[in-house]
Amino acid sequence: QLQLVESGGGLVQPGGSLRLSCEFSGLTWDYYAIGWFRQAPGKEPEGVSCISANERYTYADSVKGRFTISRDSANHMLYLQMNNLRPEDTAVYYCAATRTSFEATCSMYMNWYRTWGRGTQVTVSS
Repeated sequence: QLQLVESGGGLVQPGGSLRLSCEFSGLTWDYYAIGWFRQAPGKEPEGVSCISANERYTYADSVKGRFTISRDSANHMLYLQMNNLRPEDTAVYYCAATRTSFEATCSMYMNWYRTWGRGTQVTVSS
């Protein structure tokens, strides 16, 4: 059974950087999409970024140019490099994955994903 474990969250000042990691184990799918979501207090969850099985990348408009998603398939790791952080980036960040076809583009809708981690808190504050 696939398990996802996030790490790397913390408190950072506006303009600072953090790198989130997601370690996944128990993967048996030939092809899969994986991505990052976040949920701020009192708000609906939103997609941040995802990678499809064929290495196509998708970003939310709010993080384009600031966040970079990457995957190390050999070591079963997913990363999210977050630069120039803003207070509105404060949220719990979740890693999610789902089995797909090779051709499918990853989705930014949470209901598309089958397996979730427990999240890591990111707080951007001075």
